[in-house]
Amino acid sequence: MNNIKIQFLGASGTVTGSKFYLETPDVNIMVDCGMFQGLKELREINWKPLPIDASKIDFVLLTHGHLDHTGYLPRLLKEGFKGKIIGTAPTLDITRIILMDSGKIQEEQAQLANEEGYSKHSPAEPYYSTKDAERTFTFFQTCEKDSWISLSQNVRARFKFNGHIIGATFIELEAFGKLFVFSGDVGRTTDILLSPPERPKWADYLFLESTYGNKLHPEEDVPTILSTLIKRTIQERGNLIIPSFAVERLQSLMYTLWMLFKKNKIPNIPIFIDSPMGSNVLSVFERFPAWHTLKICEYHAMVHHFNIITSYADTWKTIDDQRPKIIIAGSGMVTGGRVLTYLQQMLDRTTTQILLVGFQAEGTRGRQLLDGAHELKIFGKYYPVKAKVHLLESLSAHADQNELLHWTDTIENIPEKVFLIHGEPSALDALRVKLKDTKGWNCHIPKQYETEKIMC
Repeated sequence: MNNIKIQFLGASGTVTGSKFYLETPDVNIMVDCGMFQGLKELREINWKPLPIDASKIDFVLLTHGHLDHTGYLPRLLKEGFKGKIIGTAPTLDITRIILMDSGKIQEEQAQLANEEGYSKHSPAEPYYSTKDAERTFTFFQTCEKDSWISLSQNVRARFKFNGHIIGATFIELEAFGKLFVFSGDVGRTTDILLSPPERPKWADYLFLESTYGNKLHPEEDVPTILSTLIKRTIQERGNLIIPSFAVERLQSLMYTLWMLFKKNKIPNIPIFIDSPMGSNVLSVFERFPAWHTLKICEYHAMVHHFNIITSYADTWKTIDDQRPKIIIAGSGMVTGGRVLTYLQQMLDRTTTQILLVGFQAEGTRGRQLLDGAHELKIFGKYYPVKAKVHLLESLSAHADQNELLHWTDTIENIPEKVFLIHGEPSALDALRVKLKDTKGWNCHIPKQYETEKIMC
């Protein structure tokens, strides 16, 4: 018998910081390597060394490029990691873009904190730098989806298309005759830019995300909601600010607004895209047309319709522009990025509309706005909220409860154990009950740093 030890180092009892460590007799593997976002007590975990020896990790397998699945990689190198980081080509491209952007933002925020003296640390240091990010890229190794890759004599892995964002996959890890399936983030069955996710056929041990484990996405008339908000923005001569994730959400919003304009559903209002990272992600869509459903000619026509901001000076020109306008800027949960500059200047105006799209984690400014906060803390200062806040849930890139159940329907066997991860407590428990009642599956909700031993 062979003993496999699994440690839950993130996304356990929470929706962020995905990290799962497997020790096998042959090889040691980490699936995803994300940083924590949201609540302060979670963010503080990022600064603590992992309770494992990073130098003994042979491989990191990435399901996709989002920061909560890749953002710990530069720190992992500082802790001694020397192995290979494996993902699909678009996933590694997205990871490069996100880590460089994150490193730059952290450098800028540390510099600002030191200049204005609002940090408790003296001096304030970036979590990692752009140089740290660049060093990470030397460990990248591209894999093809659908093809098994050998990690050792008794362990192999396969990456399967999973929707969600460009390049995203779920991972099948076969070790000593047992199949471990890591769902990553499961995409929607109906996505305007991506094909439906593929689905696993077998899983001895299933690690299933639960972001929307307790919810169904509403049947929203997205074109009507957007066109109504845009017309109100024009009438009030205000601004419509849409905080957006740079990967997938931004491109989906662009495509939706482009189609509304093409169909004469909205006037030719100026639309500014202020997300350097998002602009870089657009080039990933151009490089990997087989990974999405957008025709390349439509892609070029769409991009030319928008004002793509490339410099911080242009951010201020956009703020000073008195015309009614739409501003799409990162980040999607209002945790950082260019959107903070716009909110500093426009949050206290009753003519400002803020449209939140998708999941807003606990402890983020996006969740505070959604919960009706009367003020928002940005870079150590408080700003009154007089803007009107709206939510559009159906543009989420995450599967809801029904879609998660649909994703598991093709599993032919009864898994020996299902680990519910990547969800807030209420979502995790709701999905646990649903899977037990509908499928009779043995589900477990692991805690942070919990260890599970499996005999193969």
